[in-house]
Amino acid sequence: MGSNLATKKRLAAEVLGCGVSRVWIDPERTSLVEEALTREDIRKLVKRGIIRKKPKKSGTAHAKKPKKRKRGPGSRKGSPYARLPKKRRWIQRIRPLRRELRRMRDRGIITRRVYRWLYRRLSMFRNVNHLKLFIEKEGLARKPDIIEEVLKEIS
Repeated sequence: MGSNLATKKRLAAEVLGCGVSRVWIDPERTSLVEEALTREDIRKLVKRGIIRKKPKKSGTAHAKKPKKRKRGPGSRKGSPYARLPKKRRWIQRIRPLRRELRRMRDRGIITRRVYRWLYRRLSMFRNVNHLKLFIEKEGLARKPDIIEEVLKEIS
């Protein structure tokens, strides 16, 4: 492909609204394309089907992003804090903890007093499992027979 066609291809890309690599020119009608001078000429050739837009390629990096691909150490630019700020990390940790604590209080697994006491100290726990282990280890949960009574009252 001569430089003459390269210019036409660039013009066609602008007219079609795509990249140069997606412009297809009919190889048997290159002489007609070489004669085209203006954008209007290019538009006419597009209408006649001599110049076409190739379909988009699938399976590109862009399509893999939602599938959580291409996130390895080689693809990372910012520091961990830049990628996930401190506040966002706090939110992702504290919300499930508060949710679980509320659920335990509502089901009668812990008393209101224990709920308040733990709520104020939620920052000590890494995750929900850590919180549950602490409650179990410290014996803060109500006794099983009391839990059964509470469940009977609810139903």
